[in-house]
Amino acid sequence: MRGATSVARRLPTPHAQALFLGAAAHSVLPLDRKGTAGFGLGLLGLAHTHGWPFPRGGSQAIADVLAARLRELGGRIETGHAVVSLRDLPSSRTVMCDVTPRQLLALAGDLLPSRYRRRLGRWRYGPGVFKVDYALDGPIPWRAAEVGHAATVHLGGSPAEIADSERAPWEGRNAERPFVLLAQQSLFDDTRAPAGRHTAWAYCHVPQGSTVDVLGSVESQIERFAPGFRERILACQTHDTAAMEKGNANLVGGDISAGAAALPRLLRPLPYRTPLPWLYVCSAATAPGPGVHGMCGHLAARAALRRADPSFEG
Repeated sequence: MRGATSVARRLPTPHAQALFLGAAAHSVLPLDRKGTAGFGLGLLGLAHTHGWPFPRGGSQAIADVLAARLRELGGRIETGHAVVSLRDLPSSRTVMCDVTPRQLLALAGDLLPSRYRRRLGRWRYGPGVFKVDYALDGPIPWRAAEVGHAATVHLGGSPAEIADSERAPWEGRNAERPFVLLAQQSLFDDTRAPAGRHTAWAYCHVPQGSTVDVLGSVESQIERFAPGFRERILACQTHDTAAMEKGNANLVGGDISAGAAALPRLLRPLPYRTPLPWLYVCSAATAPGPGVHGMCGHLAARAALRRADPSFEG
């Protein structure tokens, strides 16, 4: 699959080109890289068939449902216990690690053979994100009223601006006009904010490990398409790449994709099975890669069940 910029040039209008590049920018790669067009085609196809769904009450609702189902099946969840080594875990026939290669190296240490450790050590991480959470005194005043009907918004300007924004983090710089991904779910979910108020969050891509505060650039980009946005802000909280990683150790340097989504990584993802017969990886570093789909865990679980019972066909 070609790079997204080469495919976008074949589209009839700058608007169509920008729409396609905005979807492709979820690859967090320079948009002239091979394979990025696949992200655009895949996400736009899903958007047309299923929309961009989100859980009522916030993303925590997904974790709550999964936890409840596990308990129904007799599972037990233990929190508040830092695991710094696999030796901290009780004896088990199977261990599933929802971690990226860097954490797996730290957890497993010399339990893993040297060749496998070298592969984990070579894992390449991609750019990070700078995220902002907003409390607003009203809906975002978009210049184009139609944007108020979308829960997920891509703010990128011209195709050239989007392409530059996604190239910048790989060159160690922050784009003057970043491509901003913004969510305004409170327009459709009244559990997200008090009556008469709204919430929103936004993020842009920044260099791996950057701690530069780019709040001004993010807000300028929103204000550009929604004049008067800043006047609606009651409060905001920013999260640079260090804060993102502190909240979730898997977000190495602020990378939310468990590694750079370059073509070699997608063609040769981290296997679910490790050299240790009882140890599996089920994070977004495995196939089919990053995304809110749960398939990495599903497929890793099937791999573990097949090893335990070769007759398993589920």
